[in-house]
Amino acid sequence: MVVPDRARVEIWRRRLRSIDGFRVGLAWAGSPTMADDRRRSIPPDLLAALAEIPGVSFVSLQKGAAAQASIAPPGLKLHDFTDELKDFADTAALIANLDLTISVDTAVIHVAGSLARPVWLLNRFNGCWRWLFDRTDSPWYPTLRQFRQSRPGDWNSVVAEIGEALAVAREIGSAAMSAAE
Repeated sequence: MVVPDRARVEIWRRRLRSIDGFRVGLAWAGSPTMADDRRRSIPPDLLAALAEIPGVSFVSLQKGAAAQASIAPPGLKLHDFTDELKDFADTAALIANLDLTISVDTAVIHVAGSLARPVWLLNRFNGCWRWLFDRTDSPWYPTLRQFRQSRPGDWNSVVAEIGEALAVAREIGSAAMSAAE
């Protein structure tokens, strides 16, 4: 497990204090220069259904030159501090303050996984070998859960499954936060 810089974590803790609810980091696109990016990136409008889940606040982790990066999913209130993320140490400190990170197969997954933070991978049908096949977990990152397309290009069912799981996670997270207070 990697431990992020304490000072940076504290800065982000203070910055995110005003964001209510279950805080979820979200990245929906990879680098458009990757040969298979069109299969791993999700059109942002498909994530709009997540906006209907009460008690969840989304924080953008979407960086890079991806055309989709500048377009927040419609209807989804997205807190965006990505201009302040100068390197992976900044990203790690931000993720350390989130309840959950959800991303397609990008570096964000590896940062959250290496921190042993809860992380959900939105994975394409025939994903990269490192995620293995016929698994919903990962031997590399014990806190990772995979949501894989059942057929090529089917992001709708993945987003629907994420929505259901997120509603449950929010309830569990809220109960755990209340018990800790």
